[in-house]
Amino acid sequence: MPLITRDQIQSIVSDYKANNIHIGIFGSHSAEEAGMAAKSMGLPTFIVCQAGREKLYLDYNKHLYDHALVLNKFSDLMLEENYSKLLEKNVIFIPNRSFSVYCGYDKIENNFKVPIYGNRHILRAEERTAPRNQYWLLQEAGIRMPKQFKKAEEIDRLAIVKVQQKGNPLERAFFYPSSYEDYKLQTEQLIKQGIIDEAGLKKAVIEEFALGPRFNANFQAYAMDDIFGRFDFVGLDDRIQTDIGGILNLPAREQLKINVPLRNEEIGHKGITIRESKKQMLYEAAEKFLDVVQKEYPPKMIGLFALQGAIPYNPQTKDPDFVVFDVSPRIPGCPCVGPTSPEMRRLSLKYGRDISAPLDLSILEIIKAAEEKRLGDIVT
Repeated sequence: MPLITRDQIQSIVSDYKANNIHIGIFGSHSAEEAGMAAKSMGLPTFIVCQAGREKLYLDYNKHLYDHALVLNKFSDLMLEENYSKLLEKNVIFIPNRSFSVYCGYDKIENNFKVPIYGNRHILRAEERTAPRNQYWLLQEAGIRMPKQFKKAEEIDRLAIVKVQQKGNPLERAFFYPSSYEDYKLQTEQLIKQGIIDEAGLKKAVIEEFALGPRFNANFQAYAMDDIFGRFDFVGLDDRIQTDIGGILNLPAREQLKINVPLRNEEIGHKGITIRESKKQMLYEAAEKFLDVVQKEYPPKMIGLFALQGAIPYNPQTKDPDFVVFDVSPRIPGCPCVGPTSPEMRRLSLKYGRDISAPLDLSILEIIKAAEEKRLGDIVT
């Protein structure tokens, strides 16, 4: 089956009615943000839901969505009989993590003929087992990363093991061995508890634990950089995870009394800020990342993305350093960034209108592209 070319997508979007563009989103992970941003800026919306998971969107938040498609399972969106309904409504689709996981990269790249705001080909790079993956991109960009261990026997310091949860394609389990013996002990316990399995361990990533506060840096990259500039920094967040978040709320003495399997499943977000004198290193990391993406995944990074990391002290320079351990090459899923980020006010001044959330910037570029008859420039 041939790969969908960008020329094909640009031909499809050229037939869209520019005054009736709809914003499409999966009913998961940032769907409320996308609906709110689009509706507040005057664009109609189209949401794709999975049966049994639609009530949040079609009952409690039905004011955010003009049209809906409810499918037996999310992956059914890849069938022409289903995605053709989006084409009929001039949908420009914004990809999120659930879209990648449930629909699969092959079908997104080869079957899904709906114009995507973003770069559909870089979605695959999020998988750590893919060629030219996120770690490879970070290395090529010259962005500092934690030391990686090729095998568990090499562990000689506090490490973090990132392994897929058993039976849950969206979430990873994490554990923290400091030696190979510690690794073996913890893996035996986690397998026995049903949290992970041997298949997941074979694909796991083992890396040095970055001993510093976590900072997820969120950005918006523009296709029409002649109008908007190359990118905007939109703010920082950190993840709230269960059940480790509850355990860490206890004093150390009480923590030692608990003998339960630790889970690091993302359950929420919190907004954070950084000292102004340290912001430049975030911008510089984004510049390096955008350079390598433009080279390796043309046309370029388009839309929201995040560099997730920590800021420990660099043992060589003795200064704080931004160490990136994860990349989100699509909507990062950071709903707290809008109301908690001081960048929103600065961006409102920059664009002369209210910018209250990161996705407002994505919608702003889509609107401008429609006005300038340049929708082909912003989609893949």
